[in-house]
Parts: sequence; C-alpha cells; structure tokens
Amino acid sequence: MSCPHLCCPGVSPGRGSRPMAGGCHSTPLPRGSWGQPRAKGCSGSPVRGAEGSSGTPMSRTGHRAARTRPHLPPTPRLDSSSGKETDQGENPTRKGCGLAGEPWDGVLAPHSGSRRPGPHSEPSGFLSPGRCPADAQPTEAETAVWNQVNAVLEEAQTILAELQSYTGAGQEIREAIQNPGDLRLQERAWSAVCPLVAKLKRFYEFSLRLENALRSLLEALTSPPYAPTQHLEREQALAKQFAEILHFTLSFDELKMTNPAIQNDFSYYRRTISRNRINNLQLDAESEVNNEMANRMSLFYAEATPMLKTLSNATTKFVSENKTLPIEDTTDCLSTMACVCRVMLETPEYRSRFTNTETLLFCMRVMVGVIILYDHVHPVGAFAKTSKIDMKGCIKVLKDQPSTSTEGLLNALRYTTRHLNDDTTSKQIRALLQ
Repeated sequence: MSCPHLCCPGVSPGRGSRPMAGGCHSTPLPRGSWGQPRAKGCSGSPVRGAEGSSGTPMSRTGHRAARTRPHLPPTPRLDSSSGKETDQGENPTRKGCGLAGEPWDGVLAPHSGSRRPGPHSEPSGFLSPGRCPADAQPTEAETAVWNQVNAVLEEAQTILAELQSYTGAGQEIREAIQNPGDLRLQERAWSAVCPLVAKLKRFYEFSLRLENALRSLLEALTSPPYAPTQHLEREQALAKQFAEILHFTLSFDELKMTNPAIQNDFSYYRRTISRNRINNLQLDAESEVNNEMANRMSLFYAEATPMLKTLSNATTKFVSENKTLPIEDTTDCLSTMACVCRVMLETPEYRSRFTNTETLLFCMRVMVGVIILYDHVHPVGAFAKTSKIDMKGCIKVLKDQPSTSTEGLLNALRYTTRHLNDDTTSKQIRALLQ
C-alpha cells in the first residue's frame, strides 16, 4: 500500500533543547510535494525524556547518553508570498513503494512552529519527500525485536487463513441436541467439535504471542531520548511491523464477528464437558483444553473484538508499568500514525495511487487500531477536543467508503473505545457514529 514514512524535525541548537513529537489535528496543512490540496496535519509536544544538568539526554538506566543528532533531510518551508514550498538546502525527491507495492513518494514532517502547540493550533505539518518504510530493513539495533515480531507476523497469515475457512460444526451439534438419546449422534458431534476447539485454542495462544510482540514494539518505539516521530523515522522496519500487527488484529476481529459458529462450537464443548464431569466421565479432549484454559478462552471469545481487546489491555498495562516514561511518548506515537493514515485516505491524490481495495482496507484498519489504543491509554481519550487525533476527519473518511468495507471498523469505534460516551465527547462526533 501507499504508506508514509514519518520524519521528525531537527533539534534546536539551544542548550538542553528537545525534538518535537507529532500529534494529529484538524488544522489544514500547507501544500506538499505531492501537489495535493491542503490536507489536515500534525503538531506536537516536546520530548519529555530525562536530561542531565548539562541538557544531555539520560538513558533509562541513568547513564548519560551521547549528545548525537540523527541525520534528517532538510525540511521544506512554505514561501509566504507564493504559497509554494522552498527547500532549505538540497532535498531531492526520493521514491519507493508501499506495503502492498503501491507507489509512494512522501513522508509526514512536522513544521517548526510553536514549541508546544495546542491541539487546535496553526498549521504545523506537511508532506515532503522521503523513503518508504515498506522497503526498510532492520538495523543492527532493531534486529532482535524485528526477528521476534517477524516470527509472530509469519504465523499471523496462517491464523487468518484458518479463521477464514472456519465453518463450524453447526449441523452435527443441532442433530445431537435434537436427539439427546442417540449416542451415535452425540459421538459424531463431539468428534466434529474437538478439532475445532483445538484450533480455537491456537488462536487464543497466538493472541498472547501477539501481546508480547506489541509490548516489544512499544518499548522500542517510545524509549528515551528520542521523540515518537524520531523513533518512527529511525526504526522504520519496526514501525511497519506495528502497522502490520494492527492490520492483522482488525482483520481477525472482523472475521470473528461475522462467524457465530465460533462461540456456538465452544459453548457446546463446555456444556458437554460439564455434563460429563457431572457423570464422572473423562474425555480425551480435556487433556488439551482443561477447565482453566476453557475459562480463559471463554472470556477471550466473549469479546466482540478479542484481539483488539488484548492489544488495548497490553498497551494500557505497558503505560501503567512504565511510570517513568511520559504517557505522551506512547500517545504521540499512536496519534501520528492515525494522522498519516487519515491524510492518505482523504486526499484524492494519494487515493488515486492505490490499485486495490486491500490497500485501502490496510490503511483504514491501522487508523482505527491506533485510535482505539490511543483512547484506552490517554486519560481523556481520542474523542475529547484536546485529543491530538482529528476524530471527525477519521470518522468521515471511513463513512465515505462503501459500508461493506467499513461497518466493522465503525462498530469497533462504537463499541470497543472507552471514552466515546464521556461528557467531553461532542454531540457531532456521537452523531457521526450513530
């Protein structure tokens, strides 16, 4: 897909100065290098990593880090008289491809405006040339995390394929329930359900691996002394994996919500085990899915969006356990990704570069995924006026797509967010989601 590469601004030369982190707003952006109409952009807040007395960033262990400055491409400025971009220094256009092989030639780069702009401040971001994270290879520093997450993502494709082909044992279960005295039909239903429950167990266990992978990515993309946008610039291979995890998560949950056979099969399995336990009968399948495992699986599949719930809980737990890490380091990372996806979806110039619907779905799923994570982590959530995510724009761009593609995503925003019904949520946003 067409997937933007996130670029951060340079550090001011003053002593102890800090780079800016990007957040998403409804304020229009200056015209970018793609020649698109004015789009909505990003602003940010300073990095809140610890510093020593001399202004040198400190590591998490308390040791003073080297005062280095990552190489960044010169940032184009907007000429006030002509309204066109002018490069400050050489900034040749570079091109790449997106996650689905789509054409790509832009990044999101914050503008050097106010040091601490508010959520509705003047323009503070625009699109400019850069590299594509889809082509990024992990650096030596990223390799350990990248390998861990890559192993999970490789298995994710198998999980999706198995879930897509999941047909259930509805016929066998109905016949067994309608004829409780026919042992042949009881055995037939049990034989049909057991391998399906084993498959559901694999799905559940995979969610635990996905949770660990997400935690590793959050640690890598939020650790001091760099701002979230700098991490997305420096660790492009990990940023791509983060997006792929969210794409899988929303894809899995969409399939699960449209397949009632999953809960029907598991409910029949649990009823049969309970009945046999009362009759002092031991079934071979219980050795694979015992009562404790069945209880955990039951809670997992009771959720409308079980994978997304798992990631939301994991993100909340990550923030609560890392009390020395400013919460903005996590929320700015999420809001920046939401901003990029929205701009790509609502700008005709970018949309015209997508050659298949799966590319659009990828972008929409990632956008919805980071919005939900943001809403679970941020104290006031994604729907408040102070949110760095332009929720009206995000909802509108979803509703502009065919309902068959977005109804599941809109339902995820309606039913899996925490702050939609808060008093701080405007009536306009609630009306958009009705």
